[in-house]
Amino acid sequence: MVESKKKMLAYEESRLKRLEENKKRMEELNLNKLVQAVRTATSPKPSPMKKVKPRVKQEIDRSAVRRSNRVADKPPPNYKDVPIEPLGKPRSYKRRDLLNRVYADDEDRQYAIERAEQLQSEIDADFPSFVKPMLQSHVTGGFWLGLPVHFCNTHLPKRDEFVTLIDENEDEFVTKYLALKRGLSGGWRGFAIDHELVDGDALVFQLIEPTKFKVYIIRVNQAED
Repeated sequence: MVESKKKMLAYEESRLKRLEENKKRMEELNLNKLVQAVRTATSPKPSPMKKVKPRVKQEIDRSAVRRSNRVADKPPPNYKDVPIEPLGKPRSYKRRDLLNRVYADDEDRQYAIERAEQLQSEIDADFPSFVKPMLQSHVTGGFWLGLPVHFCNTHLPKRDEFVTLIDENEDEFVTKYLALKRGLSGGWRGFAIDHELVDGDALVFQLIEPTKFKVYIIRVNQAED
């Protein structure tokens, strides 16, 4: 027991002696100052906040607007005093009842076509014409009217144009003819609704000018005169 205590005391004395020697060596080599300098250099420094300069709103001199030499000696125009002309009142059409469509039977449809062909034979043959029976897609829903391909290739423009339809009362309706699709799109809906066209009606289109049709309507439910 006594021997073990002596060994522990000897070990402790030896350890303290080594610590003292190491401390002296560090002081001789200035290691303490180097360690402190390294810690100071590696420690992150708080970045200073950037100051944002407020924007100064610059006044624009509107009198110094660049102008053409031709009007430089004239006073600038005042657009506030220019009256605005109102546009023409657009036509409004009621939406067709798509759930209660009425389909013509085959007999009435064929009878309307025969009467239209008879009318076509009586009009001026110097102007090309064709008969177009109405289907539901022509008079409801999409309102797209495809025209006979041969007639389009022979008589109508090769590019998109505005085509005017003239009814029997000489009222005019401007439509959009799509050359690639060979049919009438914009404007045809208004013509169909305004004339209350229904499935089974037969129309005679007579080309009286390069982009103008005279249109005759044969009603599917109309008795022959």
